[in-house]
Amino acid sequence: MTIDPTTSIGSVELTVGDLEVQASFYCDGIGLRELRRTDDTVELGVAQDGATLVTLVHRPDAPVRPARTTGLFHLALLVPGRAELARAVHRVRTAGWRFTGASDHLVSEALYLDDPEGNGIEIYCDRPREEWESDNGELRMGTLPLDLAGVLAGVEDGDAGDGMVSGTRIGHVHLQVADLPGAEAFYVETLGFDVTVRAYPGALFVSAGGYHHHLGLNTWAAVGAPAPPAGARGLRSFSVVLSDQNELDAVWRSLAEAGYDGCDERTSVTDPSGNRLVLTTI
Repeated sequence: MTIDPTTSIGSVELTVGDLEVQASFYCDGIGLRELRRTDDTVELGVAQDGATLVTLVHRPDAPVRPARTTGLFHLALLVPGRAELARAVHRVRTAGWRFTGASDHLVSEALYLDDPEGNGIEIYCDRPREEWESDNGELRMGTLPLDLAGVLAGVEDGDAGDGMVSGTRIGHVHLQVADLPGAEAFYVETLGFDVTVRAYPGALFVSAGGYHHHLGLNTWAAVGAPAPPAGARGLRSFSVVLSDQNELDAVWRSLAEAGYDGCDERTSVTDPSGNRLVLTTI
């Protein structure tokens, strides 16, 4: 099957050990806003839009996710343009946090950092689609030095803005998986995502509707890496959003025909590496 071309990534849910420290980081450092709160959860997003982008679930006794296990490599917040990327630089610096990297991926420009519990975060903006190039049917992506001076040139020094702006969303999720053939069988052959890039050693990038990638899949932790202990800190789930019930039903039929286990009352499924997806509609 081919997945609905309007499919997108909706939100990411994280298990955290210290709810207040994590919430403060995502608000002050990243620029999200607290939308809703219960005793043990905080939902974060852009106030003008109202949609939850990141949910923090407090489990103070949750074990730390061991290194070299499957799970989240990073969640990626897509901002509307270069000016917002520049403001993200100033916001992170003002809050006292540091970036771990900055790259030009040809299709996008990106900044990288980790939250206080080690969850990877990418903040990026896309280049216009008409500027994306392909070679032999594969999208050209790279990891080049970011022109940080060029990014910052359009915004006054120190201008951190008033948090992330309307239109910011989860652009993609990058996962650590146990093996690429198993990941491809699940995400491409069964769910119906298209492969966009195979050229990166140890990685595969897939998308719906011609986007550069909605999902990154890599074995950089280790080929055959185990899943983390149940209930560990880190990724609890991420949501895949389809346009309507018919498209969602088609995905569930494909999963059933392929014999995948882990379905929870037709709301979620676990991939072969233990990463949980919530399947939903707009």
